[in-house]
Amino acid sequence: MDTTGNMTALPDGNLTCLLTIDDFRNKVYSTLYSMIAILGFVGNGFVLCVLIKTYQQKTAFQIYMLNLAVSDLLCVCTLPLRVVYYVHRGNWFFGDFLCRVSSYAFYVNLYCSILFMTAMSFSRCIAIVFPVQNLNLVTEKKSKLACLSIWIFVTLTSSPFLLSGSYPEGNKTKCFEPPKSSQMTSLLVLHYIALFVGFIIPFSVITICYAMIIKTLLKNSLKKNQSTRKKAIWMIIIVTAAFLVSFTPYHIQRTIHLHFLKRNDSSCEDILFMQKLVVITLSLAASNCCFDPLLYFFSGGNFRRRLSTFRKASSSSVIQGPRKKLSLKEKDDEPFQESHK
Repeated sequence: MDTTGNMTALPDGNLTCLLTIDDFRNKVYSTLYSMIAILGFVGNGFVLCVLIKTYQQKTAFQIYMLNLAVSDLLCVCTLPLRVVYYVHRGNWFFGDFLCRVSSYAFYVNLYCSILFMTAMSFSRCIAIVFPVQNLNLVTEKKSKLACLSIWIFVTLTSSPFLLSGSYPEGNKTKCFEPPKSSQMTSLLVLHYIALFVGFIIPFSVITICYAMIIKTLLKNSLKKNQSTRKKAIWMIIIVTAAFLVSFTPYHIQRTIHLHFLKRNDSSCEDILFMQKLVVITLSLAASNCCFDPLLYFFSGGNFRRRLSTFRKASSSSVIQGPRKKLSLKEKDDEPFQESHK
């Protein structure tokens, strides 16, 4: 499904189309992937450092964010390899293993991000809509179990992407190129499984959760404290933006494009247009790494206090005893009030 190269083999008379899309593809990918790699590495690296330094203050939200940051960092670490590939006009220098891992890491991150965001949204929904049941439903232990389940599920179901490696073509070594026509049937099956399980179902769950959150906040506007309302609203904005910008365009375009590849009567203009859409939407999908740190900065709760703790821990050269556990007031400021079962 990593259809990032020349999507369709054109007739001999249409070589101009291939050259045009290659030039566009190489410039856009090398530029956008560079920007995403820098922003994603700095943002997620910083979040990860703060979360690790203040890990004894963990809540359900922090556990989800920790896993989300790890997923993003694994992906952005492979983006420089893609940048080098496209800067050198589609020539892979890093061996077959890293070619497979780069494609694999991209999709693991994509669907881990979607599922971690879904888990966060569900937990926030329980915390706000069902605050009493929240004490048993949203716990540290259950959050860890949910994260482990997501990792196992995504890494196993994304394993088919490890089957596509590098291969020689002329005087170059190719990677991230479109599948052969003989693979289209199995690719469509894989696509629809990923589409429903990895996008439509999570997006439906998130939509229902946010509708319930908004309804509860409007109904109990005087009872909910300002901090809870603000964190819930920020999460809704950021997650919705991530889906609208990164995930939705990519999945819609991928569905259309895979069916487009099966056609034999496409004009050169249509092929070029579809290829450029793939370049744009795949870049937008990769940009989800830049949205995730915003969740922690604006919706994570107690960010300033954790940052202060992180600075003190970083500047201190004396080994101190374990930090004190969260006070009742500090727990109230966290995104999810949970029991530590």
